Amino acid sequence: MSGTVRRLLTITTAIGALVLTGCASAAGVAGQVGDAGYIAGDGIVTEIAPADRAAPGSFAGPLASGSEFDSAALEGVALVNFWYAACPPCRIEAPVLAELHAEYGDRVDFIGINVRDGAAQAMAFEEEFGIEYPSVLDDQSAQGQLAFTGIIAPNAVPSTIILDAEGRVAARVSGAVTDTSILSTLLREELER
Repeated sequence: MSGTVRRLLTITTAIGALVLTGCASAAGVAGQVGDAGYIAGDGIVTEIAPADRAAPGSFAGPLASGSEFDSAALEGVALVNFWYAACPPCRIEAPVLAELHAEYGDRVDFIGINVRDGAAQAMAFEEEFGIEYPSVLDDQSAQGQLAFTGIIAPNAVPSTIILDAEGRVAARVSGAVTDTSILSTLLREELER
């Protein structure tokens, strides 16, 4: 690998890490840092054709509830949401995700990946917004975040990734969702394949 390619990979990795630690603004402009000091998500939905899909790496970690999670437990279509409690767009989309879980939770595995908080903060958020699916506390190991490297990065927080029935990345929504329509459509498409 040439020095130039290595530097580009290092720069790309560093930029990805900086973006991932940012927070997507529901009202912000893509790529800009707003008055609140976080990077705005672009709101773009990225869908991956079935022939081009790949599975993320495995990840594990403690859940906010105190038990442990292993991604091998995901079976079939799954929704993976990257979030943290103080992220304003995460607070905006939380009721939407709770509603989607109520509708699809019996057919779709839902898992949150909390990128910053400890158990107490995460559980308070989940209680406040009625989130009934588990969240991995990923702030120490970043295993959940790194599992998607090279496939499709959760490039802003919040980001939501849909896995197909074979456990491959099917789609990503970068930034907050403000109603159920986009994710509901993506989930239905995967359930009907």
